[in-house]
Amino acid sequence: MLVLGRSQVEALLDVDSLIDALAPAMADLSAGRASVPDRVAAVVPERDGFLAVMPGFLPSAGALMTKLVSLFPHNDGTRLPTHQALIVAFDPDTGEPAALLDGTAITAARTGACSALSARLLARQDATVLAVLGTGVQARSHARAICRVRPIRQIRVAGRDPMKAAALAGELSALLEADVQAVSSYAEALDGADIAAATTHSVEPVIRRSWLTPGVHITSVGYNPAGREIDDATVTEALVCVESRQAVLAPFPAGSNDLLMPIRDGLITADHVHAELGELIAGSRAGRTTPDQITLYKSVGVAAQDAAATALILARAREQAIGEDITLR
Repeated sequence: MLVLGRSQVEALLDVDSLIDALAPAMADLSAGRASVPDRVAAVVPERDGFLAVMPGFLPSAGALMTKLVSLFPHNDGTRLPTHQALIVAFDPDTGEPAALLDGTAITAARTGACSALSARLLARQDATVLAVLGTGVQARSHARAICRVRPIRQIRVAGRDPMKAAALAGELSALLEADVQAVSSYAEALDGADIAAATTHSVEPVIRRSWLTPGVHITSVGYNPAGREIDDATVTEALVCVESRQAVLAPFPAGSNDLLMPIRDGLITADHVHAELGELIAGSRAGRTTPDQITLYKSVGVAAQDAAATALILARAREQAIGEDITLR
């Protein structure tokens, strides 16, 4: 079994290649060629946390894997991330365990990369202003990835903690060819933004319709079982796209309150979900139809993304002889 640690995984990850690899993975998922059951989780109520299991088989990438991922929100502000993960890859011909990888870096990278894919499919070609809501791992991942698919010239960072927002703005300024500013509120970040990346653990919506500019593309990856990132008015007006209808409309721990709550309240029906990313890629569903249309990609994370990333990393690791081989027997 090949073992790859976090620094090795990060060195092997290439954002451009990952964005490209996620397109056929999403197409396979929508076409039914991938096997990706809804995730299940063991809940740790005294820590508001859970440990989830996400298995997947992506035949086009030759990837059979499962991810174990924990979400412990009280880790925020400590030395440990809120999301931590391991991935085990298996030989799809024999079922033999083939590799053990750090999944924390993969989760961060594939989530931002799939949001970038959604921007490639749905954001206006001339999108130059990006609002990043949140200051954690996903905020970094999204800023880096979205700049790969649109000519972003200005990034506004907003979060609950102004010091964290300022620190992230400084970090991104050194990495990206864009004017990066920390701003004082989510509303200020969104004013005039062409793309908005919501990456928070907020209970109350950080995306509100009154704060949005016509034509904005929104990516929302935040998750909090007690709340949501997007308000009802935005959801009801937007062209809504997802990774998987089955996943996003499933109950905890798979689905999204951003859609389940307005469905519960009778504001929309499940048919309001316009398309899966894979349907946009295949051309069976249309994307943006007017420059002023508001588009929303709501992500809950699916194992097809992890499988695509894992296949890329393992191929590069073997080419470059990176990692440690261990024997379990």
